[in-house]
Amino acid sequence: MRQVFVRSAIVSERKSLEALQWRASLKNPGDSDALRANPDAIELPLGQIEGGGVFVAEVGAAVMGFAAILPREDGDSELDALFVEPDAWRQGIGRALVEHCCHAAMAAGSTSLHVLGNSHAEAFYRSCGFVVVGTKQTRFGIGVLMIRALP
Repeated sequence: MRQVFVRSAIVSERKSLEALQWRASLKNPGDSDALRANPDAIELPLGQIEGGGVFVAEVGAAVMGFAAILPREDGDSELDALFVEPDAWRQGIGRALVEHCCHAAMAAGSTSLHVLGNSHAEAFYRSCGFVVVGTKQTRFGIGVLMIRALP
């Protein structure tokens, strides 16, 4: 496995990151019909990039994934996005992004990282140290609420 380098996203990458999100999202059979019916669901807010909350994973010189965190009202952080190029799944890129987001959340003073994931991502998040704390109805169905305590 080649080394994954994670860095902050830059504004000029916005459209290419949204395109990556489309490719990754459409690869999940349970999501593709709902996303095609709701194309507005894929948007990477400019302010999120400008605020330093979006991180890009590179392998070599190629962008292979990205993740985003947001502050929560309770002082913790939310993993707001995590997408990896479908051809690069199961190569450690998603895990590297999660770990980077955990460190960024801790640096911001968070004691936990929260995520609202799809059921098909639950096993991945569990393998990254998240535990299920509930479910939540979304416009795409039932999401799994998960949390990871930060050291």
